[in-house]
Amino acid sequence: MKRIFIILMLIIPLYSISQNYNQSNKDAKNDHKMKIGMVIYSNDAETVWNAFRFGNFALDEGDSVNVFLLAKGVEAESLDSDKFNVTDQIKRFVNNGGKIFACGTCLTIREKEGSDMCPLSTMQDMYEMIMWSNKIITF
Repeated sequence: MKRIFIILMLIIPLYSISQNYNQSNKDAKNDHKMKIGMVIYSNDAETVWNAFRFGNFALDEGDSVNVFLLAKGVEAESLDSDKFNVTDQIKRFVNNGGKIFACGTCLTIREKEGSDMCPLSTMQDMYEMIMWSNKIITF
């Protein structure tokens, strides 16, 4: 009987702690939205399409999302194919409040300019985005 009492005295507080932890995680998720930074350096249509799909999903969840296009990633607006309409995902992203920055040096190498959706940016902008973000994802 003594053993059962001791075991219960140990289990009940652990259960209570577990319940409080789970509830505080739910509250934290609802009260604290993420600030997500995405670095896209691919020019693969499917990869970029999926990156912006994820960004749109996160925006729909109420998170803030910034994208920095780097290297081949600055080609994002020209990647549409029969299967992957990248431009539609980018437009939806911007219209939902997402921000996009495009590396100026990478654009210059490709003899391109920034656009309204993907404005010319600098390494300073990328640094500030990284400092601002809770999480960084690369594609």
